[in-house]
Amino acid sequence: MNTAMKSILILMVAAMSLVSAHAEVLTPAEREALLQKLEEMKANAESKVDARYRAAIAAYQNAVASDEAAMELYLNCVEKVNFKDQQKKNSDFREWKRKEEEKLSDPGIGMALRIQLRWLILTLRAASEKSDRDQLVSGAREVVDGIVNEVEKLKNQRQILNQSAVGSLFARAYEIGEVKADNWVFSPGQIGEIYDKILLPPLRTARQPELLRTAWLRRISQETRMQEFLPANHDNGNGNGKRRIGMAEDIHGPELDQFIAETVPELQWTMEMDLFRNGDERNAAVRMLAHLEKHLGHKSARKWATELTGLLSGNDAQAAPAAP
Repeated sequence: MNTAMKSILILMVAAMSLVSAHAEVLTPAEREALLQKLEEMKANAESKVDARYRAAIAAYQNAVASDEAAMELYLNCVEKVNFKDQQKKNSDFREWKRKEEEKLSDPGIGMALRIQLRWLILTLRAASEKSDRDQLVSGAREVVDGIVNEVEKLKNQRQILNQSAVGSLFARAYEIGEVKADNWVFSPGQIGEIYDKILLPPLRTARQPELLRTAWLRRISQETRMQEFLPANHDNGNGNGKRRIGMAEDIHGPELDQFIAETVPELQWTMEMDLFRNGDERNAAVRMLAHLEKHLGHKSARKWATELTGLLSGNDAQAAPAAP
């Protein structure tokens, strides 16, 4: 519960206490007066929240202009949240910067912070009742493409990319508080989830199987590239990871090999099921049969055969594909 709503509840309790001092039962007029006051307080609280969001978004938009601007805002937010709000000395902040110098000088951190800011802006807009879903989808696609295109530069920034934008120092410094957004993802680095919740659903609704397949193929390609440079179990940012990303002998390391052998076929199968259910039964069925024949040794082959049997016999239990 945010501070504004807590204040409303406190005022309500106080008001109720004052009323009960004169009468045990509220009269209709008293009820109406309290309800009117409550609506006024709610509107006032929402107005204050909207004003804070607008101020935050303005600062964020200025900071996404460059890596340097994003870093400057980040340091200001660190100083506020972790030092000034904690009543620590200025010398403590300077000492922190000195210890973090190597991390703060990484060539990808400014870009990662800009991505986090862009995603935070999108998230705040997604939480608004007046949000334009088409613009949100377009913005999310641009962020994902930007991450994948620059993934080699971002190889040490998994922590920032996977952090919830509303839990970031940017959000905490501007007291964003709890944010609710349906069918949204709060971390820009969760590319598979972004596709599942944001990028693919509009194409299913529009019954556009060709565009849906194009988006799926793009997703598979992008997730594979992400796995190449940012494997899920790689220790980023401290130099102690088992793999030295970028070294020739590591580009096709065991994590990537496993992803290609196990996860990519799962994604391909889920894609074809999605297409079958959304307007491309004939082509999808042919590809699914060929896929099953090609991957008979895959651990999911038996499950795939059962699922295809269900699709072809009209006994498909699911209305939408499950994520692998």
